[in-house]
Parts: sequence; structure tokens; C-alpha cells
Amino acid sequence: MQKLYFESAWDKTISEKDRERIREAFHKTSIPHNSQLEFTRLWEAINHKGALLVTVLIHNFDSEELTFHNKLLQYRENEEITAAHPFTLPVPIKPETSMPWTFIFPAVHFYREPLLKNGRLEIIR
Repeated sequence: MQKLYFESAWDKTISEKDRERIREAFHKTSIPHNSQLEFTRLWEAINHKGALLVTVLIHNFDSEELTFHNKLLQYRENEEITAAHPFTLPVPIKPETSMPWTFIFPAVHFYREPLLKNGRLEIIR
């Protein structure tokens, strides 16, 4: 059975409002038949440095632990690549676990200006 997990830094700092939004998104998630990894978009923002912050639920539907080491992710809006950047997560994602995470795409990795709507995240390699 899929579990929701908050990494310790998230658990300490997340607002109750955002925690509830994440719980709602988690409860609406359906387990795909043939996918081990899925992202559920939560929200996007641009920070004070002009970087794109994409917050998602990472779903590890597999029975094996999932690690992110130098994985190239693309953020797409309306099917167009908006940004791409390699990421390494400091913690593995346990089997059958979903975890919120914010991926930060530096502005130098933008292909075009983010619209902050109709976005999705995908792994390229």
C-alpha cells in the first residue's frame, strides 16, 4: 500500500495549509498499471534568483528503493520544453512511497520563460 512520506526538512518547515494540499493530492493519486515512477504536479513558482521551482509528489510505485543520482529532468508547459536540469536527491525514496519535493531549475537552464501553468515534469535519463 502506497504511503505518504515527508522528508525531515519538509516535515519541520511545511505550513499546515501546504501539508493538507499535499495530502489531498496524494489521496487522489491512482496507481498506474505499468509505471514504477510518476510525478504529480503540485505547484510552480519563480524565486528571488529567477529560478523555476517545481513542486511535485514523487511516487515510487515499485517494490524497490528509488534513488535519484544525476537524473536529467525536463519541465514542459503545453508540451514545449521550458527547462531541463540534472538532479540528485539527498535521500532515497522508499518502496511504495510518495514524497513531496521541489526541483529548482536555474534560469540559465530555461529554454523559454516559464508560464507557470499546464506544466509537467518528466525524466529524460
